Amino acid sequence: MSHPHIAAISGSPSLRSRSGALLQLALMRLEGEAASQHAIHLRELPPAALLGADAGQAQIRAAIEAIAAADLVVVATPIYKAAYSGLLKTFLDLLPQDALRGKTVLPLATGGSSAHLLALDYSLRPVLSALGARHILDGVFATDAQLQPHETGGYVPEAALLQRLDRALQGLAEAPLPRCRPAGLAAAGAALMR
Repeated sequence: MSHPHIAAISGSPSLRSRSGALLQLALMRLEGEAASQHAIHLRELPPAALLGADAGQAQIRAAIEAIAAADLVVVATPIYKAAYSGLLKTFLDLLPQDALRGKTVLPLATGGSSAHLLALDYSLRPVLSALGARHILDGVFATDAQLQPHETGGYVPEAALLQRLDRALQGLAEAPLPRCRPAGLAAAGAALMR
């Protein structure tokens, strides 16, 4: 896939989170390779509109349109009790049934221990498939120990984590070519959802 349009979804309710840091690492590794990047921080969406499934609210509509326009969707979430975040679930429930059809998807997750590793395959991947995703790259899971806090406020990734992230991103070379999309198609799709 050459120069994809990327939509990056951060499903963490926290401003400073390991899943957000993992998402940033992936986006940094894709810099220069992307035609565009659109970050969607779900914690910044209006809570009442999100919980009320108001797809017509301006910020939520913009997020849905960014996903519609993307070739690659990167989804990052913390894992709580063997499942992705409730914030991410609330947002995914707003998306049209085939919102991820024809897109390549990279799932990223973080959790306290490797005991949560299978949540990527048994919790998140089925939902992404239900939204039409047929090309899901190998997911990347990081434990808290693999993203150590740094004194500047960020996180320092383990070398092995970066290698796994790079291996997952190599799957983009095998991804379907970006779809030809007439100008305004995303906007037209959003108009249909209103």
